[in-house]
Amino acid sequence: MVENVIWPAYLDATLSRAEGRRVPADLAVDEPTVDEIAKAVQQIGYDAVVERDKTYSREPWADRGRVVVRGADDSTKNDLVQAVAAYVVAIRE
Repeated sequence: MVENVIWPAYLDATLSRAEGRRVPADLAVDEPTVDEIAKAVQQIGYDAVVERDKTYSREPWADRGRVVVRGADDSTKNDLVQAVAAYVVAIRE
């Protein structure tokens, strides 16, 4: 089973691509939370496990956690992150 990790930094509009953002600026949101990401992952149809005590290596000052996505064997990580970002934007509207 494939496990993908999605860090909040991947979707954070306040970060540049060099700082860890992986989605286009129009799909990024300000300060995404692991709860929003987990909800979006579940809306897509995959299992999500929130790990709040993890720190992204590019953000050693921010302890925002991460979301582990299980069962996403049928998509690439980039496709998964893009889809999650679109759902987070929709959740916030």
